[in-house]
Amino acid sequence: MAGNGLERMPSIDAQLRAIAPKKVSDDDKLVEYDALLLDRFLDILQDLHGSHMRKAVQDCYQLSAGYEGNRDLEKLDELGKVLTSLDAGESIVIAKAFSNMLNLANLAEEVQIAYRRRNKQKRGGDFADEAHATTESDIEETFKRLVGEMGKTPEEIFESLKNQTVDLVLTAHPTQAVRRSLLQKHGRIRNCLTQLNAEDVTPDEKFELDEALHREIHASFRTDEIRRDPPTPQDEMRAGMSYFHETIWNGVPKFLRRVDTALKNIGINERVPYNTPLIQFSSWMGGDRDGNPRVTPEVTRDVCLLARMMAANLYFSQIEDLMFELSMWRCSEELSVCADKLLRASRRDAKHFIEFWKRLPINEPYRVILGDVRDKLYNTRERSRQLLANGRSEYPEETTFTDVNQLLEPLELCYRSLCACGDRPIADGSLLDFLRQVSTFGLSLVRLDIRQESERHTDVLDAITKYLDIGSYKEWPEEQRQEWLLSQLSGKRPLFGDDLPKTEEISDVLDTFHVIAELPSDNFGAYIISMATSPSDVLAVELLQRSCRVKNPLRVAPLFEKLADLEAAPAAVARLFSIDWYSKQINGRQEVMIGYSDSGKDAGRLSAAWELYKAQEELVKVAKQYGVKLTMFHGRGGTVGRGGGPTHLAILSQPPDTVDGSLRVTVQGEVIEQLFGEEVLCFRALQRFTAATLEHGMHPPISPKPEWRALMDEMAVVATKEYRSVVFQEPRFVEYFRSATPELEYGRMNIGSRPAKRKPSGGIESLRAIPWIFAWTQTRFHLPVWLGFGDAIKSVIKKDEKNLQMLKDMYNEWPFFRVTIDLVEMVFAKGDPGIAALYDKLLVSKELQPFGERLRSQYIETQNLILQVAGHRDILEGDPYLRQRLNLRDPYITVLSVSQAYTLKHIRDPSFDKSKKPPAPMSKTSSTEFLKLNPTSEYAPGLEDTLILTMKGIAAGMQNTG
Repeated sequence: MAGNGLERMPSIDAQLRAIAPKKVSDDDKLVEYDALLLDRFLDILQDLHGSHMRKAVQDCYQLSAGYEGNRDLEKLDELGKVLTSLDAGESIVIAKAFSNMLNLANLAEEVQIAYRRRNKQKRGGDFADEAHATTESDIEETFKRLVGEMGKTPEEIFESLKNQTVDLVLTAHPTQAVRRSLLQKHGRIRNCLTQLNAEDVTPDEKFELDEALHREIHASFRTDEIRRDPPTPQDEMRAGMSYFHETIWNGVPKFLRRVDTALKNIGINERVPYNTPLIQFSSWMGGDRDGNPRVTPEVTRDVCLLARMMAANLYFSQIEDLMFELSMWRCSEELSVCADKLLRASRRDAKHFIEFWKRLPINEPYRVILGDVRDKLYNTRERSRQLLANGRSEYPEETTFTDVNQLLEPLELCYRSLCACGDRPIADGSLLDFLRQVSTFGLSLVRLDIRQESERHTDVLDAITKYLDIGSYKEWPEEQRQEWLLSQLSGKRPLFGDDLPKTEEISDVLDTFHVIAELPSDNFGAYIISMATSPSDVLAVELLQRSCRVKNPLRVAPLFEKLADLEAAPAAVARLFSIDWYSKQINGRQEVMIGYSDSGKDAGRLSAAWELYKAQEELVKVAKQYGVKLTMFHGRGGTVGRGGGPTHLAILSQPPDTVDGSLRVTVQGEVIEQLFGEEVLCFRALQRFTAATLEHGMHPPISPKPEWRALMDEMAVVATKEYRSVVFQEPRFVEYFRSATPELEYGRMNIGSRPAKRKPSGGIESLRAIPWIFAWTQTRFHLPVWLGFGDAIKSVIKKDEKNLQMLKDMYNEWPFFRVTIDLVEMVFAKGDPGIAALYDKLLVSKELQPFGERLRSQYIETQNLILQVAGHRDILEGDPYLRQRLNLRDPYITVLSVSQAYTLKHIRDPSFDKSKKPPAPMSKTSSTEFLKLNPTSEYAPGLEDTLILTMKGIAAGMQNTG
């Protein structure tokens, strides 16, 4: 489709097919999909920027593919020469082109996975030799496995399911590198590709779809990938809430219908009750103020009202369809009486007696009931809108829905009436879906968690005790703090008055509690205390809620993150449960959050994973001892370094009894798009979480043998020591880290409202886990994930050679250990020490380069030891499909990595390569038009945009940012 008359260069697709690994099965269409999208893209590139840019892309790809074939480092140098010979505008085009090609490769991958699943379902079989068989189980497969292989009865499954809850907590952590407008275009490309390969597509439809595909790829390339300003917390919230409108809102009732079908297929002829909270949704967007000064009390109020307005609007948009559907006249006496009362009341009230009521015949009683619901939903939406806009509303509260039961009541009345009149099939249609939506989303769409650091509460209480002339709360020992807090909680006097001296920080904390007190309680979920260490941290929040007149206090969940805090967590929770006041307050239920990110940054992945495992075991023991139902809240990120990994395996590898039908887990940044970006993705995600939670509860994984525990304890000590000796004790590590990675430039991506550091000054300890992981992911070295593993394995084998066989047994028999090893192996598949060496060569001082060489030697040694434990000869030997997909992406990522390394060199050393030619003159196909997008950059023209585009492209290729 090149329309400029220039001679068309050969496409990449021939090379792509040549370097692609042998197809794993005949129905594998990944290479075909990838080649189709790339061919379309290269035509567009040539149309817009000329055949010379197409050739430049082709040359870069060839050199990169040559490097990937045998890790020939000379090819990286040749590639570097090609990239540094480009002018500023051309460099941006190359970075933008390869970033786009990686996004297209990801879309091809998603369509291929969906194609394979459809074929599998048609055949009625499993993924034969595919590793995904253990990670992609749907709800029906899980039911059948529980009955057939695990001896559970259908009735037991139904009872467990009805008592199960999975709460998915969407966070705004800055890990979504792709702009929302591009994500929407990607969705349309995905849909076009899917329809193009449908069996029943006609030639005309195929032509039109091909045109649409070309148009969407063109639009994606012409869209600026770079956010020019950081998003506000409200922007993040709107982006997060858009997934509800697009996929989650309708995805939940569709999923629940599939659960009904799966139950029927094992002999249960009942539906899941509409008020069974199988899936719940919460949010941190606008509530997570930990280290984010942009999340103010006003922001929290705004996002709550915005969510409430969106919920009412979603219900309102559906209620009229339901009114048209329920046109029948036969109804129960109960509903008839209620409809008559509504009609009489509306006729008495002239203001309310609108044309709708005049026209409504009495022989349509369901429409009378639902018409009243519609009016109140309208008022509810408008009240929230006006409160959001100017803080007051002309719609009185009594004309709106203020409690979810007020909305459920008339819907339940209609359902009962239909069933009583023999119309159960109608009741189980759209009305049941609506009831399930109301039960899932309530009036607030999502419940907002509030998160704040424990130290901020300590500062407030310290100001209060000083104001009361009773000393400094900060200086009190833990026992004294607890004693004073409990005395205040048991008393009735106000803790402080309006004359309390307040700093800006203290006002922020107290005003947040005032917002919680002001808004409806169903807007909120839990109050999360980050960096929690002791019982007083929890009691402090309870006291501040009471002092700020929060009528329905939020449940308080301590977040234990660092290794020492995780070790001390069971004792802290036991102390809380032993306090009579607190025991009565929680009414037999407690939530505890555990952090995967900061624990990994504190001690490395191996030690953190083991300590998290043990902490959960001990916390459950404590809860059982005191008769408390414990819900574990898992603060996972997207990457392995922050606790990420396949959902199914992550849940099934948790310790026995720690899920117990109740699970909360964060869904962060780019993972939100991966799970909910499309209807099919949303459906699969809901299945995975529900199926895995059910399976863990009904068929818990085995507990580790005593000798396995002993070996893990021994390995964790060695791993922690090695990790900390490098990250925290090596005097020049921070200098090396900041030289060898783009950590210093991370903030320029504008991918989140939250600062990269909790505190402006400080080293690694003050750096947030996301940029810490992000920086190492960009250089493909992934140091936080593997550092410590090799030394730990080597030390126990050296001590006793029999330990190698024990490690193999642990891998084959213990889900936790297998998942831990498999995820590290997957990270090695994404890594490349040759690329990391290039960053060192260009960016690290000669005195520090031997340090980098030593780390790369450890990398290779650790990789070999991991393979030895897993019994694999090659990386990803057990997952050929993932290996194929990674191999196809590698050449694109390598071009971006080399471009990034040289761009960083130009930025940090302006004297580097002074022969670099100036921008070419403007022309129709000139690439210098991109230089106009960022004219105020402090760097030389084009460098900042090139750098950011490489960051985004590598993140797309790694399918992770942080």
